[in-house]
Amino acid sequence: MQAGDKVTVSANVVVFNHPEHRGEAFDLQGSEGEVVNVLDDWKGRPISPTLPVIVAFGRYKTHFRGDELTAVS
Repeated sequence: MQAGDKVTVSANVVVFNHPEHRGEAFDLQGSEGEVVNVLDDWKGRPISPTLPVIVAFGRYKTHFRGDELTAVS
């Protein structure tokens, strides 16, 4: 995955900080967004974060594992 790719959330990912559902459990499965960044280095050093893919759904951004997303063709 690269920045700019369109993706769909393919796994059950429950968040509690979604702006339209603040404080409530909200499942992002089926939501479409755009990859903003894939974290693989920090200040030139390689890193291995647990949730490396940052996806934006409008103004709301959240982190995912690569296996929780599928590319939209």
